[in-house]
Amino acid sequence: MSSTPLGDPALAWHEVASRDQLDPDFPVGVDVNGRKLGLFLLGDQVHALEDVCPHAYALLSQGFQEDGVIECPLHAARFDIASGKCLAEIGQRDLQCFPVRVLEGRVQVQIPIVKVSA
Repeated sequence: MSSTPLGDPALAWHEVASRDQLDPDFPVGVDVNGRKLGLFLLGDQVHALEDVCPHAYALLSQGFQEDGVIECPLHAARFDIASGKCLAEIGQRDLQCFPVRVLEGRVQVQIPIVKVSA
């Protein structure tokens, strides 16, 4: 079970959740190396998207998920979960998607490390 895009072999995989934690009606928000990600279950596919709405700070994982779309809980920005595509102008831009795999019941996501300057 993996979602597109394909992973970069140069980047590490980060274990973020148990597959059993995911529900098709309730996304899960996680923080990985300084990035907020939303985990979404569509059928048997797990998708990982940036979790912060580009319009205004709101966690999409706290939004309303239906028919493959996540709606921002604050201002009704809507995004396609499988592609990250913005479906309502208020969303301003597409969301970044991250490679996902499930191994032995554990969800892993591949993301670049965000370095914070001291």
